[in-house]
Amino acid sequence: MFQLRCGRAGAVLGAISALLIGCGDTAAPLVETVGCEGTTLFESPADTGAPGPWKVGARTLTLGGLTVEAWYPAVPGSSGEVVQYDVRDYLPESERIKIADADAALQTCACERDLPVDSERGPFPVIVFVHGTAGFRAQSLEITTHWASRGFVVLAADHPGLNLRDLLATFCGGMSGERDLDADLAVIVDAVRTGVGLGDLATVVDSTRIGMSGHSAGGAAISGQGDVASVLVPMAAGGYEAGTAVTSGLVLGAVEDTVVDYEEQVMGYEAAPSPKRFVGLSPAGHLVFSSLCHIENDAGQDIVTIAQNADVCGLSLAGALFDCSDGYVSKDLGHRIVNDATTAVFEETLHCNADRAAWLSGISGRFEAVSELREDR
Repeated sequence: MFQLRCGRAGAVLGAISALLIGCGDTAAPLVETVGCEGTTLFESPADTGAPGPWKVGARTLTLGGLTVEAWYPAVPGSSGEVVQYDVRDYLPESERIKIADADAALQTCACERDLPVDSERGPFPVIVFVHGTAGFRAQSLEITTHWASRGFVVLAADHPGLNLRDLLATFCGGMSGERDLDADLAVIVDAVRTGVGLGDLATVVDSTRIGMSGHSAGGAAISGQGDVASVLVPMAAGGYEAGTAVTSGLVLGAVEDTVVDYEEQVMGYEAAPSPKRFVGLSPAGHLVFSSLCHIENDAGQDIVTIAQNADVCGLSLAGALFDCSDGYVSKDLGHRIVNDATTAVFEETLHCNADRAAWLSGISGRFEAVSELREDR
């Protein structure tokens, strides 16, 4: 008689090792599989819009002066404090103090603080996410944590000169950081390659397999990173340029976008190098690729209403970018579609899973809100 442990099983089970009930939070066994170049992974659902097999850990890092959130695959069965992000933390201090605790909007994360890293599997590819104008590192939380649950280390910074705090500071009489997104991305990529500042995450990242995604201005920021990233996924932005590293890309657009014209997004796709895909969503607006329309306080007030009630300065900027409507796809459906499409593209290349191409090709049949799918492979 032999005993299985909650981790990598022995050679007795060969390539189909499983973690039985009691080793994780689910009743289903966790089955190991092989990724790129023999990398050990858990087998994720074939439905790339479904959550992956890993619990997600979260850590806040400082990389070259940047505040960076890391979401990562954690040890099965581990537990910690559920993370909540307070949107007031992204405001200038002069405005933060205007909002009482009772009125604050919190994002509850499907992640837990400082869980141990799953070092028995991996190394894990890295996805770098760049927020949009007046955004912040957790602005697309349901998307970034989804990627982490499926075997990626995800890094997202608060980018000086682009983030909500700095944009509002220009209206509030405060100091704004200088914007240099290329330099920010270089800092993050250097940390991935050297391990400096990552702590024990450095032992599990695959520095040779990097993907990048960005929303709006963040999507434009990654468009020229083709010499660094193998996969580029701009959202509500446009296309991307060729490079020595990029081998795949996905452009995501929203038909009813009031900030970046949909046709501009289509033209960006058309100019991008192949292989590439394009997924259009309708009815959907500029923020379908984020959590921003749906972050509320206990009274059900959204972040713009909270700011108006507290007389937070800079609301003209926030109002212009707040492309939200009850007529758009629901939060859950929007995130489900984005997770489905982006994860398929990332896993196809960064996990070397060829089956994901056929899955993505069927996305129009799964969701009526996918108004357009283009593929050039």
